[in-house]
Amino acid sequence: MSTRLKDCFAKLEENGKKALIPFVTAGDSNKSITVPLMHRMVESGADIIELGIPFSDPMADGPTIQLACERALVHHTSVADVIEMVREFRQKNTETPIVFMGYLNPIEAFGYEEFAKAAAEVGVDGLLTVDLPPEESHQMAGILSKYEIDPIFLLSPTTTPERIERIVSAGSGYLYYVSLKGVTGSSILNVEEVSEKVAAIKTHTELPVGVGFGIKDADSASAISAVSDGVIVGSAIVKIIENNVDDADTILDQIGALLHSMRIAMDA
Repeated sequence: MSTRLKDCFAKLEENGKKALIPFVTAGDSNKSITVPLMHRMVESGADIIELGIPFSDPMADGPTIQLACERALVHHTSVADVIEMVREFRQKNTETPIVFMGYLNPIEAFGYEEFAKAAAEVGVDGLLTVDLPPEESHQMAGILSKYEIDPIFLLSPTTTPERIERIVSAGSGYLYYVSLKGVTGSSILNVEEVSEKVAAIKTHTELPVGVGFGIKDADSASAISAVSDGVIVGSAIVKIIENNVDDADTILDQIGALLHSMRIAMDA
């Protein structure tokens, strides 16, 4: 599907590396910081960017990302704004894959076809809709396929082998394994359990498996990258924004430093 995602993972594998995939909510802490932050993340070692579409009721997220959505919505960050941010980012960067992550409601309000067309035009590569199960994704998947956007799905520690089979046949690009039971920002990470579950998922598919939830620093990024194809970092990044809401330079520098330390640890 998305050649950018496919090429990215192929190139990483060729070089014996794993994907570093930071997440940020578009428009947090304000609209003007998102595009400079995306560029800084790439400079600091990010391979793929997950860009959150702010939503008023992000039920899969913990307090950190819920607050990020609130801050973005205070500035009236809309789906159209998020698409526009990607257009601006693509003026300087045409290589880094971008995956939209969010909830179905804003996309449905925008219109599936209109959304996919607009997203494809600016160079969006994947869509992860947290509250759209694969069993109900046929209409959306058909439209995304038409515009060469990968539908990306979540798997969790409680996903059964039968359901893994269904999810991997519906998804493309990569799979997002949620390493913990609970919401984003949960804490205790068991690397051995993650390793076993990723290995089990891999018996069903050749798609790359990225792991998110609970990755906070260079050590956890390094440990998870050893047992997966990619490390997804969300709350640790968003927390930096929360702690420096009105200081764009500090946000850029601290997020850059965090990702740089993760990149070095993952490549070691």
